[in-house]
Amino acid sequence: MKIITFSAIKGGVGKTTLTFNFGEWLSAKGNNVLLIDSDHQCSLTQTYDIYTTEGTIASIFDKSGEAKIIELHKNLSLIPASMDLDSVNNELQTKPNKELLMYMWVADHYNKLKEFDYIIIDTHPDFSTITQNMIAISDFVFSPIEPSEYGFISKTTLELRLKQLKDEVINVQTRESFVTAELKFIGNRIKSNTKSSKEFVEKMMEDSKTIAMIPEREVVNKSTLDHEPLVEMEGETGLSKSNKEFLSKIDKVFEKMSK
Repeated sequence: MKIITFSAIKGGVGKTTLTFNFGEWLSAKGNNVLLIDSDHQCSLTQTYDIYTTEGTIASIFDKSGEAKIIELHKNLSLIPASMDLDSVNNELQTKPNKELLMYMWVADHYNKLKEFDYIIIDTHPDFSTITQNMIAISDFVFSPIEPSEYGFISKTTLELRLKQLKDEVINVQTRESFVTAELKFIGNRIKSNTKSSKEFVEKMMEDSKTIAMIPEREVVNKSTLDHEPLVEMEGETGLSKSNKEFLSKIDKVFEKMSK
């Protein structure tokens, strides 16, 4: 089982769209995938037309019940988000081991969770306690970065915050960190034939943690608006040549991300 969290300090970088499409791609390739929505905006959950206040991810933190794993279709399931997660997050601040509550839940439910090949997590654009909980259980953190000055600032901020989390959340006996996730960056929504995007790509590729560069395409936005993943569009007739080329490139990008 591999656990991957999509995280970004800055909002609007395409994090949920990537989570949705990557999870669907993995399931289409025959992997058993669990999506977890830990964003109180509930965007990933509502992409699947799920609106519920029971059995959400919030119950793991406020002990209000048991989180439910909802089967979406073959090879794909979801633990939905709750709009109350922001208030739940505030209530966690006085709790002991507040960054490891999800870690303990995973340990308690490991026999069920090991049925999944991948757990893919969407987070709110912040570094809140709930986001830290998701990072603490992860093997990898994928952070989308857009071509902008603020994108690079958020990139540096996330690196610093992750290092701080690793240094602070430790086993007091061994002094080893509970947080072992590797941070990887994805250049996203890159415009073609612009100087700023070219400079952005060059700078991103200087960082060994950069694993993918994804160009801007309207078909990506269409996938979440229409609730239709990119992997299902590949077989559609009438696709333009540029969209066919893009979907072929995305297939290779997701293949690399899944390794």
